[in-house]
Amino acid sequence: MSTGEPSQHGPLVHPDGRTTFRVWAPRSTRPSLALDDGDHPLAPSAPGWWQTTVPATHGDRYGFRLDDGEVRPDPASRAQPDGVHERSAVVDPRRLERAPLTPSAPTLERAAVYELHLGTFTAEGTLDAAIAHLPRLARLGVTHVELMPVAAFDGDRGWGYDGVLWFATHRAYGGPEALARFVAAAHRTGLAVLLDVVHNHLGPSGNWLPDFGPYTAEHQAGSWGAAMNLDGPGSDAVRALLCDNVRWWLGAMDLDGLRLDAVHALLDTSAVHVQGALRDAADGVARARGRPATLIAESERNDPRELAGRDDHGLGMDGVWADELHHGLHVALTGERQTYLGDSRGLPDVAAAYRRGFVHDGTRPAPFRGRTPGAPLPPAVPGHRLVGCLQNHDQIGNRARGERITTLAHPAAVRAAIALLVAAPHTPMLFMGEEHGATQPWQFFVGFDDPDLVAGVRAGRREEMAGNPGFDADDPDAIPDPADPATLEASTLDWSQAEAPEGRARTALWTDLLALRAAEPALHAGPRPLVDLAWVDDDALACRRGHPQAPPVLITANLAERARTLTVRWRDDLPSVPGRATPAAWEPALSTEAPRYGGSGAEARWAGAALTLPARCAVLWRPAPA
Repeated sequence: MSTGEPSQHGPLVHPDGRTTFRVWAPRSTRPSLALDDGDHPLAPSAPGWWQTTVPATHGDRYGFRLDDGEVRPDPASRAQPDGVHERSAVVDPRRLERAPLTPSAPTLERAAVYELHLGTFTAEGTLDAAIAHLPRLARLGVTHVELMPVAAFDGDRGWGYDGVLWFATHRAYGGPEALARFVAAAHRTGLAVLLDVVHNHLGPSGNWLPDFGPYTAEHQAGSWGAAMNLDGPGSDAVRALLCDNVRWWLGAMDLDGLRLDAVHALLDTSAVHVQGALRDAADGVARARGRPATLIAESERNDPRELAGRDDHGLGMDGVWADELHHGLHVALTGERQTYLGDSRGLPDVAAAYRRGFVHDGTRPAPFRGRTPGAPLPPAVPGHRLVGCLQNHDQIGNRARGERITTLAHPAAVRAAIALLVAAPHTPMLFMGEEHGATQPWQFFVGFDDPDLVAGVRAGRREEMAGNPGFDADDPDAIPDPADPATLEASTLDWSQAEAPEGRARTALWTDLLALRAAEPALHAGPRPLVDLAWVDDDALACRRGHPQAPPVLITANLAERARTLTVRWRDDLPSVPGRATPAAWEPALSTEAPRYGGSGAEARWAGAALTLPARCAVLWRPAPA
């Protein structure tokens, strides 16, 4: 195992049965290492840094005592078997299961991402239980499994965004040994594994880092929790902690990539932004192991610099979450326009996302935000570097009742929207259960024991949801109790739905769409400038995606309650279409109204330039044989 640059934080396990324990604790004058056999003094190794090397091996408990105070877990703990308030455990990466790594790994081009939350993906809520579903995901056409955060947080249940010990795999999921088994099983199945990591704040319970040193910037604390000290005194060591965290997940744990949560909240005035430093750390791991390392940023900035290379003074991300495609589809399906959805125009914004990538690209105000956000995305940036979805954990879970689109819109319209997602230039992403049309809600839940903290969470959740879709201020039960175990239970997937006729039909639709996307270069690698829009209004869309060396694909959809006839004419300057293509030159490749997918069997028809589409239907077309 090699992780590129040497780590500064966390224990270093040696083959001879000894371990070097290192910690940055500038606020302590006489820290010691606490082991089962007693305390061992730490010696200074650099300003603010302390270390010692003693006999200790995989599984041994330890902690740090600061100036005769209470024993605290290691800020860079690799495992917390007894919870985030207790001692850490030594983890020797050489003792973890791994599968041989090939030099190549699935990249975002031709990718399909599957986001899952381990605590609700299965009834057991563990990594080992999730392994059984990996072959099914591979058959579906998924290439990347994206795990929501697994870093240790207080309590057994939660979304994972309240992590406080970022290197330690949450104990309720099975700890680091189980994560290693999951990653190895995924690699043997041909799947890449991405992990959602949260570097922009620490959770409210179990955050002992300020006892050690200025890890946090309290003047920047927000509603999510304490922000990290990324540019103040002592920030060198804090930035090193984040970079070491990237090296741990990608190097020691063999993950293929990371999704960086809310990078717009990484408040950093340094000349080298910490996000660029994380890219550099990931590149070091990639060089050392001879295998790519993917970084995807969640950012609300719509900033092209996220995707610009480091040599071009960019942040070097491989991809970004692009929620505007979701917003357009959701508004078109539901008509909801509360809060941030009010910045979307529905289906016309779906077309804008197809063509421009960023819908809000500095050319149009966003009323909800009260400003004109974003900047234009260069045409050369491939669409697959934008990750789009119809559902994700945020868009479902941050509704008052956590409803899925399956229960908010007509089934046929949802099928059409799925086709519009998969046919988009974006990399498509599913949220767990979406492939079989799961109807369970996915709600906000926590497992804190502190009654004051739980009361604060309840009040904060109600305040946060005010004005959101589905919220009724007069209903005391408008928001499920986050601390009630029944909220977690209601959010757990019912896998029997996947075997019901409706579930099988929806799975067949996703499987066929993902196979078509993988087979057609115009869908998985068609440049955004070759998107030719012929028609768009509030209910219908017709566009053509071209490719310089391959046949084009037509994408047509009607979300209205009745059939629509569109007059469509195409540009004649696409490289893949020498001359004007006539409607008679096309044949359907897939219709969402096919009975196989639960549809009525109604067919689309061409008559000259007139295209008639059934109600709530999407059809993908390919050139007919000559």
